[in-house]
Amino acid sequence: MLRLAPAGARAIVDMSYARHFLDFQGSSIPNTMRKLVVTRLSPNFREAVTLRRDCPVPLPGDGDLLVRNRFVGVNASDINYAAGRYHPSVKTPFDVGFEGIGEVVALGLSASARCTVGQAVAYVTPGSFAEYTVVPASIATPVPSVNPEYLTLLLSGTTAYISLKELGGLSEGKKVLVTAAAGGTGHFAVQLAKKARCHVIGTCSSDEKCAFLKSVGCDRPINYNSEHVRTVLKQEYPKGVDVVYESVGGAMFDLAVDALAIKGRLMVIGFVSGYQTPTGLLPVKAGTLPAKLLKKSASVLGFFLNHYPSEYQAAMDRLIQMYADGELVCEVDLGDLSAEGRFTGLESVFRAVDYMYMGKNTGKIVVELPPSVNSKL
Repeated sequence: MLRLAPAGARAIVDMSYARHFLDFQGSSIPNTMRKLVVTRLSPNFREAVTLRRDCPVPLPGDGDLLVRNRFVGVNASDINYAAGRYHPSVKTPFDVGFEGIGEVVALGLSASARCTVGQAVAYVTPGSFAEYTVVPASIATPVPSVNPEYLTLLLSGTTAYISLKELGGLSEGKKVLVTAAAGGTGHFAVQLAKKARCHVIGTCSSDEKCAFLKSVGCDRPINYNSEHVRTVLKQEYPKGVDVVYESVGGAMFDLAVDALAIKGRLMVIGFVSGYQTPTGLLPVKAGTLPAKLLKKSASVLGFFLNHYPSEYQAAMDRLIQMYADGELVCEVDLGDLSAEGRFTGLESVFRAVDYMYMGKNTGKIVVELPPSVNSKL
């Protein structure tokens, strides 16, 4: 899924196929563009990443699309990628950003069997933090429109759907705890667990987020800034919770392990609280973990979306259908409530990452890339 693109520009196979190398609105594709590039490996996104101007617009190969990005998704794991944690041998500079949605403005001859110029597509491939991205046609998902709600499904939605389906063992009446429940993937986990007729508990950082969680079906939102999560769980769920969808790590992981019921299972989706540290981790009480799991016949399961490629497209198709049928809320946070306003233009990706790590977002953080943006870092 999140694989590195081949180095260097790829040649167009059939230059005579000229209509596929024109912007769908009739204007020529520019020769240069702006994009974000990792120039130094660091868990500090602002130190690691540079906005570069006057970069060559890449050429699509025979099976590729050239997508003009309209919206790009911001993920907690962007920091891990910029720190080189996914590919320890990677050398700078390299492109960054995992997902985008936009229009096809050019494509190779073989790719024209799947897509057309002007078509809206969503995709997951490295290098989305750019005005234009080359995307293999085989992994692009056609969507009805360039709607940022579809973008929320690409990583955040599919992570929740596949992990709960494959590992969650959900059934009616089970108690499910979702940490960071109002975030990009958390709000999908809440809804999907509720649709499985589970009792859903969700942690979040504000009363406003509690209200949002109630609106998407969460039975017991917990604002950890006004209530002690451990105390609430002990008092209200003395027998424990059956499933934990855990993405915070550190002390929250320890608390969640202690809250497991007999035969409970904890799914590690991430550990965002540690991503900005030099090691990428905050300490957990690993020494006592085997005894705690044994005592409850409980389990801890890891989930990484890249390991489920065969399930991805079916999950994406199902989520798109659920959204179209009004069965799923895809919450988009474009930063309108942030101090400096809406996340517009590649330069605002830096602000968007900061916003995420301050815990300000409700739903998926998305950055808009209009056709032309005259703004500065």
